[in-house]
Amino acid sequence: MWRLSRNETKRIDFRVIISGADNVTLVGAASVDDAAIEDCLRLAPVLVAADGGAAAALRFGMPQAVIGDFDSIDSPSLASVPEARLHRVPEQDTTDFQKCLARIEAPLVLAAGFLGQRVDHTLAAFTALVRYQRPCLLVGRHDVCFHLAPGRGYALDLPVGTRLSLFPMAEVSGESEGLRWPVAGLRFAPGGVIGTSNEVTGPVRLRFGAPGMVAIMPRAALAEAAAALTRARAR
Repeated sequence: MWRLSRNETKRIDFRVIISGADNVTLVGAASVDDAAIEDCLRLAPVLVAADGGAAAALRFGMPQAVIGDFDSIDSPSLASVPEARLHRVPEQDTTDFQKCLARIEAPLVLAAGFLGQRVDHTLAAFTALVRYQRPCLLVGRHDVCFHLAPGRGYALDLPVGTRLSLFPMAEVSGESEGLRWPVAGLRFAPGGVIGTSNEVTGPVRLRFGAPGMVAIMPRAALAEAAAALTRARAR
């Protein structure tokens, strides 16, 4: 991994590339099934690819943009996308997922192809969720994950018994309703208390006072999780 010099860093273009009122489906290069992308596109019609994710995205149409350092995009995909839609960000201090989140402004981003293939990539994706605090839902083969932004209330209507794990990326505390094990009074931390394998007992309400908490639910909760993020953003 190489790093840019201070002067080179100043020349990086941080302007927003995708902006609008429609939700965005962002496709990454990690393992992802076509059904996940189809599910995302039903809720988020604007298609964007992160670097090597262009190959998967092209199966569903021409992406509005391909963003990344272009170290993993294959030659056929690179040749298929019009030059005006290719946005190369050459610095190596951030992941392609971070590059995309920093340059997309949308009501909601559904990000498929960033979970499951490698643990370090998954942890990097969680870190990006917390760092940028954009309304973004990570969609994998088995799970959906999102950051619980501080000070916002999240309401979820899920079947009783649904797995709802809470994993802290920093020290954080909050309040809950509708969970088998309530979280009020607990101080979560990556090296301390964590909230994996909690269960839904009724209508769920979550609120945390600081950034750092990631909610993890089954893939079947995709639509409800997306609705919860949209409602929380509107408040």
